[in-house]
Amino acid sequence: MYHLAEINIGKLRYPIDHPQIAEFAENLDRINEIAEKSPGFVWRLQDESGNATEFHPFGDPLIIVNMSVWEGIEELKQYAFQTEHVQFMRKRQEWFEKHVGAYLVMWWVPTGHRPTIDEAKKRLSLLQAQGDTPEAFTFKKIFDPPSAKV
Repeated sequence: MYHLAEINIGKLRYPIDHPQIAEFAENLDRINEIAEKSPGFVWRLQDESGNATEFHPFGDPLIIVNMSVWEGIEELKQYAFQTEHVQFMRKRQEWFEKHVGAYLVMWWVPTGHRPTIDEAKKRLSLLQAQGDTPEAFTFKKIFDPPSAKV
């Protein structure tokens, strides 16, 4: 059995505690709670504050990450595009700079596996280098999970 892992990154226009980012920052807990209560949610990366804004794996404090695991594509799509989360995606340009290159990647992980940030960075690099493949893909070209070996 496999679950779907995803990471998305964004470079904030201002530090997370800046007034221009306040609407985004003030709603993180609520949007994360919607994810956690959504059907098919399995896990998400969190720091001590309960979100992931303290992780800076790209060496820039303005680049923040969101990483989660879902039972499958349809469950992630439901959360991303059919809940209040979509309202915040539509306002992304207010809080984040336009990203050049890959900023979202998905891949299949064995059930129970919790991906690391380094693993996710490798998947982003793979997507950037090769485009959508079964090992690293986007919503533009979705791949099924690996076949179970008998």
